[in-house]
Amino acid sequence: MTFQQPLVLAVAVLVTAAATAGYVALQRRRGAALAAAGLGVPAGRGARWAALRRHLPYALLLAALPILLVGLARPQAEMVVPRAAGTVVLAFDVSNSMSAEDVAPNRLAAAQSAAIGFVEEQPDSVDVAVLAFGEQALLTQEPTADHTAAVAAIRRLAASGGTALGQAILVALGTITGRPVSLPADGAAVTTEQLGYWPSATIVVFSDGQQTGGPDAVAAAELAAAAGVRIQTVGVGTVRGATVEVDGYQLGTALDETLLTAVAQTTGGAHHPAGDEATLADTTRSLDLRLTTRTEPVELTAPFAGAALLLLTVGGLLGIRWHGRIV
Repeated sequence: MTFQQPLVLAVAVLVTAAATAGYVALQRRRGAALAAAGLGVPAGRGARWAALRRHLPYALLLAALPILLVGLARPQAEMVVPRAAGTVVLAFDVSNSMSAEDVAPNRLAAAQSAAIGFVEEQPDSVDVAVLAFGEQALLTQEPTADHTAAVAAIRRLAASGGTALGQAILVALGTITGRPVSLPADGAAVTTEQLGYWPSATIVVFSDGQQTGGPDAVAAAELAAAAGVRIQTVGVGTVRGATVEVDGYQLGTALDETLLTAVAQTTGGAHHPAGDEATLADTTRSLDLRLTTRTEPVELTAPFAGAALLLLTVGGLLGIRWHGRIV
């Protein structure tokens, strides 16, 4: 424990010693005066109870004095405080199917709106990155504590092309680890030493789950799991689906949760289905980010003041009840 005003401690010692000495001297004079008048307190159990009634209220008041003064010295203690911190990569499916309107106004716009709300609710201790993936994956905003920049990157997203979820995971993992990441050759194992371990990082994927090409998404998720990175998936769309127009053709598209669920569960994350705009917004608020801990100095003035106030109150009430006065 440390004190911001250590000189007050010296004052506390002196004042407490003086008050205690004064009380002891006062009680001795009272005792001498009572003895001189032939009113000494008889021995036995009654004497002990009488002494308790006589001294306890004042003992509580005297005990409150040093506690209150120590509180004025502004004591601090180092405490481990949990907080949301680390890196969150928001990966948006921007394929043609995300322009479907089974979620109003369309899947991508609803995902953007929900993600913006999510970003705005995060503390400065969370760095946010934005990644768009269609046939390829592109990091449009590097991890930053400037959440305004992240929101601007989200607003710029537009739908086109196919869906390469596996590539998106690899690029997101590379963003977190700071090095290019690719699937290993057949049979090769990936070790923690190669990727590092990043337990405070999370990848949040907004997609309808319809992969059209690229690296295997579950294999990419296994790499993320090896690096300690958890993936949360948010399903954008409905099972009944809708149609979208691509190059003059009408194509049917529906939410496919199987792949999204497998990807999330591979890393210890969860899949969050969101069949409409309201549910999508609620889903982002329930995303489970990693909590880290940090040692912070916490001022203890309030607990000291509370303890002193409690002793003063009890001592005062006992003094009034037993003696008809506080002092």
